[in-house]
Amino acid sequence: MYLCSGCQTAVSPDTKYFPVDWLGVEVTRATLGIIGMGSIGYRVAQRARAFDMRILYHNRNRRRKEEEEAVGAHYCEKMEDLLQQSDFVMLVVNLTPDTHKLIGKKELGLMKPTATLVNISRGAVIDQDALVEALQNKVIRAAALDVTYPEPLPRDHPLLKLNNIIITPHIGTATVQATRMMAEEAIANMLAVLNGQPIPSEVFPK
Repeated sequence: MYLCSGCQTAVSPDTKYFPVDWLGVEVTRATLGIIGMGSIGYRVAQRARAFDMRILYHNRNRRRKEEEEAVGAHYCEKMEDLLQQSDFVMLVVNLTPDTHKLIGKKELGLMKPTATLVNISRGAVIDQDALVEALQNKVIRAAALDVTYPEPLPRDHPLLKLNNIIITPHIGTATVQATRMMAEEAIANMLAVLNGQPIPSEVFPK
């Protein structure tokens, strides 16, 4: 949570010294709980393994044993079990009627007081009023959101006034390379349809 304020301190003309008591939290050997183990969630697990993280996941359908073993992931049939054990909880689900406000007051209350909630899916997956309350009352340590509801948040929204949250403007895929790959994938899909071939990235396979 010191990233933004640390940058401001580093460049401020008023800075005389750097604080020595700003201590973050290691991800190495921490427990990461991934809610939504689709293609993106699985890629997150692959990267988390490089940090020697313990990986838990909750998903509608359990991954094959060999896929779990490849990233060292452990399946939690109940989301509650994942929430209670995780140091970092990452949301990687589609927004559907079932996932709308999937994380609310009850779920936040199950998390460790030292835990961080990360949302890279859609803003409405979290009950933002409940999140504000949880962050204000230190029910959880912190949150990091790449998505909110709405986007952007009203400038007077209480989430913007908290110092234990990082909010980015939905830029998780905002790189030159990712944009190029998405464009190439879209073109490949269109060409496949026009040529009567199977669609490489079909969203709802027949």
